[in-house]
Amino acid sequence: MASNRIGRINEEIQKELASLLRSVKDPRVAQSMLTITHVDTTSDLRYSRIYVSALNCSDEKGLLKGLKSAAGFLRRELGSRMGLRYTPELQFFVDDSIAYGAHILDMLNHVKPANPANEDIVLPEDM
Repeated sequence: MASNRIGRINEEIQKELASLLRSVKDPRVAQSMLTITHVDTTSDLRYSRIYVSALNCSDEKGLLKGLKSAAGFLRRELGSRMGLRYTPELQFFVDDSIAYGAHILDMLNHVKPANPANEDIVLPEDM
């Protein structure tokens, strides 16, 4: 029977890091509203890629530097909260999928119909 161990570990890491990020005192991290969108851990539990999204953050490079400098503290606290043999090394990446989705939605809202005369056609309900 196959288990979803890595998936459960990813969810637990995401939950614990979300609560730990509030205690980081680095001003580059503390000033922005962070959301952990996705966690991807390798099968040997050595590395964990953390995808974060920040609202109203103009300096994403500074945010990543702040997260990288706090990675040791976060890893230690994560190891004490989770009962794993190995605590994965945390690698942070900016997730721009929310901004990309908003951009695509904006583009779709500005698309004009190709044939404006066919807008009023009503299809029968049997189709």
